[in-house]
Amino acid sequence: MAKYRIALIEGDGTGPEVIGCARKVLEAAELDAELVPIEAGYWAFQKFGKQVTDSAWEIIGESNCVLKGPTTTPMGGGESQMKSVAVTLRQRLDLYANVRPCKSRPGVSVPTKFTNLDFVIVRENTEGLYKGIEYKMSDDEFVSLRVFTRKGCERISRFGFELARRQKRKKVTLITKANILQLTDGFFTNIFNKVAEDYPDLEHEDIYVDRANMYMITNPIYFDTIVTSNLFGDILSDAAAGLIGGLGIAPGANMGDNFAMFEAVHGSAPKYTGQKKVNPTAMILSSVMMLRYLGEDALAEKVEKAVDSVLLEGATNKKVVTYDLGGTATNDKMTDEIIKRLE
Repeated sequence: MAKYRIALIEGDGTGPEVIGCARKVLEAAELDAELVPIEAGYWAFQKFGKQVTDSAWEIIGESNCVLKGPTTTPMGGGESQMKSVAVTLRQRLDLYANVRPCKSRPGVSVPTKFTNLDFVIVRENTEGLYKGIEYKMSDDEFVSLRVFTRKGCERISRFGFELARRQKRKKVTLITKANILQLTDGFFTNIFNKVAEDYPDLEHEDIYVDRANMYMITNPIYFDTIVTSNLFGDILSDAAAGLIGGLGIAPGANMGDNFAMFEAVHGSAPKYTGQKKVNPTAMILSSVMMLRYLGEDALAEKVEKAVDSVLLEGATNKKVVTYDLGGTATNDKMTDEIIKRLE
């Protein structure tokens, strides 16, 4: 019997390709785990009428965590519209903290002078505008509700401080628009500052999202640990990915008090389906985050070093990295190179 049981969402579009790459690396690293594919994604919605089937929920309930490939959420409207798989899982499993590291990688060309970044965005994952409470007032007027609760604000603030302390960071920055959204973001700011009193060893501050956006472009080394709301975190984390070389190398985790799900930041890129073009790094590094969550720190270190070794070589040998890194390798070829370095 395997030590771990991991629910595996293969995803849509290029999802099965990159999740397959991550799976090969985990197997090569000899993780003692059973990876169980489940029915979740746009394809599941089309086939079963549910983006996550009942049997999938049962398997998730019997698993240590979820490893999720990118899934497609079709754009549209109306009551029959499919809800995002990621949002569905985050809300039902109460995975309230979205953790997205922004860490420079060796050999990866970046568009700025900042080549040694290492900060993390902790995004509230279950409230805000992503609560999905919307109303049609008339044919010409629609409303979305931005929901903040004391519980939600307090626990994401505390999660950010705990993560900063655990990772030996020095500063936690809350990002809001409290000068305009005075009730919701003002509420969040007050709670954050109250929680900060329990962490006198850490510097803390709150700044507005427009100023934070400027810093993200002009001086990203300003940041260490960011705590922010759902929508702001989603936007800022994609900007942060651009600072380190793109979404293809940006991993992510969704964490609660008792469960977690790991996924790449990027989407399913359906136009590239079957072409083996999409960089597997983000998915593999998300697996590294999963390994650390499971307590497999040595394996995590081993896989991360193998990834960095290939990225470094890719600066001069374009045959080992994918097109987004200026290379010519398919994602399975790049994965094979990573596996070689595990040995």
